[in-house]
Amino acid sequence: MRNAEREAGDGRREAGDPAADADGPGRAPARSDAHDVLLTELCSVLFASLPRADQRRKGVEYLRGLLGAEGRKSIRNIARLIGGQATEQNLHHFISSSTWDWDPVRAALAQYVTAVAPPRAWVVRQTVIPKAGEHSVGVDRRFISSLGQVLNAQQAIGVWSASDEVSMPVNWRLHLSQAWLDDVPRRSQASIPASVNTRSLGDCAVAAVLELTSAWGLPARPVVADVRETDGMKVVRRLRTGGVPFMVRVNSTLPLVPVDGGPAGPGAEAVPAHRIIGAHQGRCRPVAWTDHGTGGGRRTDLVAAVRVADPAGSARLPGAGGRPRGAGGELLLLGAGAPGRRWPQELWLATAPDLPPATLFRLSRLTGRVERDFEGIADRTGIRDYTGRSFNGWHRHVTLASAAHAVAALANTGDRPLRRAC
Repeated sequence: MRNAEREAGDGRREAGDPAADADGPGRAPARSDAHDVLLTELCSVLFASLPRADQRRKGVEYLRGLLGAEGRKSIRNIARLIGGQATEQNLHHFISSSTWDWDPVRAALAQYVTAVAPPRAWVVRQTVIPKAGEHSVGVDRRFISSLGQVLNAQQAIGVWSASDEVSMPVNWRLHLSQAWLDDVPRRSQASIPASVNTRSLGDCAVAAVLELTSAWGLPARPVVADVRETDGMKVVRRLRTGGVPFMVRVNSTLPLVPVDGGPAGPGAEAVPAHRIIGAHQGRCRPVAWTDHGTGGGRRTDLVAAVRVADPAGSARLPGAGGRPRGAGGELLLLGAGAPGRRWPQELWLATAPDLPPATLFRLSRLTGRVERDFEGIADRTGIRDYTGRSFNGWHRHVTLASAAHAVAALANTGDRPLRRAC
């Protein structure tokens, strides 16, 4: 799940940095009447599962703080806005050590977002959260390949509901290394549930995606993800097994079996993806698309597509004419790049429905929408600002920060869904 992480240089986000708690330039999106209407509409849905009135009240206070506090969205800054020292203690308990379950709250958020702003795709985004210390849950020395450097950081996987107009995070996984899970004292201190086992970033992504439809009943949408930092074919196979359509960016060396221009039956030779697409460069066609990451400018790339198969699937499930079918069957490999530059600059692997390659390629560009909304909204409503040690606390904070993002994003688009009041 590769990403050009601007997060890495943000050293003010760590606990203990006085400048980070002070009012500063990292302001939340401007408040408006639309924020208040949407906040009221969302709260009745979001906190319906919380059993106590005081928990529901604190949830509303925390959301208001995420939307209105200046600087880093620490509990201290939120409490400064809405109460004081007693409020700070209450909110700290509410986030870090209370008993309320964040999972149904997050499911309610995802269902609300999907209803009021139907997504074109679920976009998977990796989030790097730099840390100065070693006690925050999940923090480790990690090599971040998109940055080419080792950072002391948390790594999280977010799944975003994305359309051309707006994107919002709806589900999360915090990656925990084997070192963390094997450290009994640290695991106990962070209250990491026994059910949480070691998973790769790819495993985290697939689990978060499958939960949307299997547990929360959300509509099936194509999954757009960058799997170059993972076992890409493992991710592909798991998504196919789960019946999830996808459009994933892959490494140029990924071995695939060409279907167009060669047999794909038992024993067919696997070839690196870049060689397959390179042999079909003559198929390139210009595709115009909207660059959501730069504010809606129009661009044109050259795109070519060729049918391929998973080497394991092609040997296991040969179909008529030597073509693979079924769960291990045919895929679509897309190459894309700007005119006048080395081609291809990107390689994408997709399930092959009846969508034309141009439509699939435009779907992949929703990653730009997510990047823009992360920087313009999510990072300013506190998505990376939790400084506690609690596993459940991290999930509670990131769930409510995602809800604050939804309020800000929907207010910006002018969507005003009607819900019962808080």
